[in-house]
Amino acid sequence: MKIDGIKIAQKILDDLKRKIIESKIVPHLAIINVGDNPSSLSYINIKKVKAKEIGAKTSIYNFLKKSTEQEIVDCVNKLNKEKNIHGIIIQLPLPENFNQKKIISLVKPNKDIDGFTSNSKFEYPIGMAVLEVLKKINNLNYKKITILGKGLTGGIPIKKTLQKNKIKVNSLDSKTENSIKIIKESDIIISAVGKRELIKPDMLKKDVILIGIGQHKEEDGKFYGDYIENKIKNIASLYTTTPGGIGPINVATLLKNLTMAAFFQLKKNN
Repeated sequence: MKIDGIKIAQKILDDLKRKIIESKIVPHLAIINVGDNPSSLSYINIKKVKAKEIGAKTSIYNFLKKSTEQEIVDCVNKLNKEKNIHGIIIQLPLPENFNQKKIISLVKPNKDIDGFTSNSKFEYPIGMAVLEVLKKINNLNYKKITILGKGLTGGIPIKKTLQKNKIKVNSLDSKTENSIKIIKESDIIISAVGKRELIKPDMLKKDVILIGIGQHKEEDGKFYGDYIENKIKNIASLYTTTPGGIGPINVATLLKNLTMAAFFQLKKNN
């Protein structure tokens, strides 16, 4: 059975919209983008549309791939000081010639709504999105949960969030020994790799729960997940789709962090 990520996300967005209307506060999101990565531009547009839907404002700061790192640093520092900017995100991945870790670390903790800095005030949106799905699963403590991938924006933050919420997880990557055996024995698989059809039907146990994070945009302009729905739908008891699965929930939880950031900062300044 499909897990309807759009429905879960809409519930979060409706709640945020109500809170924003009641408070008369307009959260303001700043997005720094470098280059013209099609996937990044697509994600930015979705964030902009959904922010507008709840009554939040978005400002996008676009830089060319040939821009200097100092230009990006100056932009982050400027936005950190602006009181009308409540949340700052660096659209990842940055081009290889930029020090991604250094730039992310410059975002002030109370504006780091992606949760990437060590002292951020916010939980990872992707981790919260996965939690929203896991809340719908019975007897979670008795399930063997496996995360595929250890990436900065996927596997790592998801694992940290789940462990913080006292949920036991195992994580694998391409270097893990006996990975196929571990996957086959898993009750819940959270796949955050971004490789089309990484997970094949014969790798799964009957009634497994599949949560797909990773996605890959191909030449036809479509996004594909780590597994193909038609091939796993008769094996999995529950599964998310690509698109329409975790993606919409991730955007909603990001905007939840933005709204919290706006409320906290305005309360502090008053």
